[in-house]
Amino acid sequence: MGFRVVKTAAATLLSVLLAAAVGIPNAQGAGLLAILGVEVTRKRSVRTITARFFASLVGLLVGWALFWLLGFHYWVLGLFVLFSFPLIVRAGFREGIVTSSVIVFRVFGQAELSLEVLIQQVELLAIGLGSAGLVNLIYMPKSDEMMYGIRREVDGLFSIIFKQISSTLHDPQYIWDGKELIQAGSAVQRGLTAAAREMENRVIHPDEAWNVYFYMRKEQLESIQNMIQLLSQVYHHLPHGEMVAELFEQLSNDVLNEQYTGRTEKLLNSLEQEFQGMRLPSTRVEFEVRSAILQLCRELTLYLKIAKQYKAPIVGQQMLRQTSAAGRR
Repeated sequence: MGFRVVKTAAATLLSVLLAAAVGIPNAQGAGLLAILGVEVTRKRSVRTITARFFASLVGLLVGWALFWLLGFHYWVLGLFVLFSFPLIVRAGFREGIVTSSVIVFRVFGQAELSLEVLIQQVELLAIGLGSAGLVNLIYMPKSDEMMYGIRREVDGLFSIIFKQISSTLHDPQYIWDGKELIQAGSAVQRGLTAAAREMENRVIHPDEAWNVYFYMRKEQLESIQNMIQLLSQVYHHLPHGEMVAELFEQLSNDVLNEQYTGRTEKLLNSLEQEFQGMRLPSTRVEFEVRSAILQLCRELTLYLKIAKQYKAPIVGQQMLRQTSAAGRR
């Protein structure tokens, strides 16, 4: 059973009990409004409840006017939909269309226009939507473990990819199906979605660390895809390929580290200087393969630049969390 179901049940029960205590007829209507108000994040809950409350007020005014002018007939409900829905959408409260309909249909069911009935509907809105908002603000599940799990999955897949690139550079005849690229893309997207949800759950001072991390991995994954295209052009074994393979072996270890170590960057700079001192290619095959390897190094430089730019903020946030957790322990 998901946490949203539990929250919905709690909000429904709370709203019905409060509505009954206030003395509102058919108090179960508050439970229906509470069900409509429960959301998966705090910020979304605030936006949704606000939209539904004001949409219901707009719908209530339109319905009240139509019932007062034309009476309580079924065809008047059709006019209510015809006039109120476009007005609610134009006012920017699209999410509140259903809620406004619930309120207006309750008025229609009572077939009575009075100040008491109007107050009852406003009270019902406040209790139903307010209960949903209260439950949403009180409890949202912690997602740190899930986020760390996705991070470990992404880092592990990146490590495997770099090992496979190294194996291909050692032996151009090596066959790799590339499934880890697809898995990494899926994991990064899940991470971005979860990070956005985590930010929406923090109404005040949202923490962007996870969003920054997964955005970094998304950019790096695009760089890796470019590397794979260049790798396909390394169709002949050369000592240069062996040397670059050692870089990716080092990177397969570094990518599992939460901090930017800089070891691969130092090896890459040293290797590029060594390349400059080597003799020029003597055959067309050697020229093409060395050219692809050189471009692969350029793409690796871009990958490392992204890591160097984005990884530090993540580390800083994690150190703060660890320090805070140590203090609590």
